[in-house]
Amino acid sequence: MSQPETKLTFFRQSGWMMVATVASGVFTSAVHMVVNRIEPAEYGVFFTLLRLVLLMGIPAAGLQTIFAQQAAGALGGEQRRELAATTRAVLAAIFFVWLAMVAAAFCGQKQWLAELKIANPAALWVTVSVGLFCLWLPVLRGLLQGQQHFAGLGWVLILDGVGRLLSIALIVWCGGQAAGAMTGALIGQLVALGVGGWLTRHVWSAPGAGFAWRPWLRRVVPLTLGAGALLFMTSADVVLVQTLFPAENPPLAPLYMGAAMIGFAMINFTTPLAAVMFPKVARSAARTERTNVARQALAATALLGGLAALACTLLPELPLRIIYFRNSLYWQSAPLVPWFAWSLLPLLLANVLVDSLLARGQFAVVPWLLVVAAGYGTALVGFSESWVRLEPFEAFTHIIQTLGTFNLLLLAVAAWFTWKKASASTPASSSPPKQ
Repeated sequence: MSQPETKLTFFRQSGWMMVATVASGVFTSAVHMVVNRIEPAEYGVFFTLLRLVLLMGIPAAGLQTIFAQQAAGALGGEQRRELAATTRAVLAAIFFVWLAMVAAAFCGQKQWLAELKIANPAALWVTVSVGLFCLWLPVLRGLLQGQQHFAGLGWVLILDGVGRLLSIALIVWCGGQAAGAMTGALIGQLVALGVGGWLTRHVWSAPGAGFAWRPWLRRVVPLTLGAGALLFMTSADVVLVQTLFPAENPPLAPLYMGAAMIGFAMINFTTPLAAVMFPKVARSAARTERTNVARQALAATALLGGLAALACTLLPELPLRIIYFRNSLYWQSAPLVPWFAWSLLPLLLANVLVDSLLARGQFAVVPWLLVVAAGYGTALVGFSESWVRLEPFEAFTHIIQTLGTFNLLLLAVAAWFTWKKASASTPASSSPPKQ
């Protein structure tokens, strides 16, 4: 395929993934247009539980990446049989990981309910149930992504958003609060899981070959740790704010959630480029070919992310008025929106670079990503006592600035390993089998 055709295909697929992800993001954001009708304290719980689901997904954070890589490299019959065996074995293993989470939730139920200010225990247990699907879905999305089945991947994203919106709208209309809203999220994930399972049935139901855990784990562990570090950076602040600040009388924590929602929408708007990039980089690495896809994705992410951050700076209240049009309480979050937008931009760029490094099997960056994430977590805990003594919006600004500082550090690490250490890294083609 010629270079112009390659670029055209990349941007056509990126365009569809952008449409699908934006559509999914629109439906997901529309959920908050509905849910903000519930009590502010319950909304804060709902928003926090969504982030808790993301944190529960960290054990599976590298699975979409590694299954995309393995599916992209499954060019022969033996490799396809290995892929089928791997898929079934990992789905079963994930279930047992989830059972450990169930046990942790059961043993620490009182503490979870108190720290996160959850009034209805059902909300916690529905969240734990959502966690299972959150752990399984990356496997199916990775298979679709690696096979470059972007049509199916896009529809899985869209149906998750549609199912979530319709279910939550009905439940909230019937008087549901945080527990009911999380039930709607569970239904949306179930729909996405069903569609993803159907579209990939030819993979996981195919005859399998032998599956060696040790070589596979040597690859998935660094991928999981690398992706998990990025995921931690996007979610830890929300959980901290929910534990530190009151959810009612006055409802301070929900105000932070309003601004965080705009940042989350910004992430959804720019990440599909990295999703399209990964299997192409992995396939090129497997064939020892050169590709400019990563540079194209980085440039497009910088452009889109920069425009989004600029728009949030010039019109910070507008996105809040759109999402929370029925509840002016959340419009008060406007001063935080520009801080969130510019603090997340380095993370978006780092995500592209890290995905490119991981796609090539260059795992030397992973320990440094963990150092940054650990430093961020330590800073959140270390400064928490001083933040609660500040005026709320001043404290919120400091929390976001801390996020931005560590995101810049994350970007610097990713850039260093991309342009300075790439020649010393191990290519994906020399990694253990299971491509």
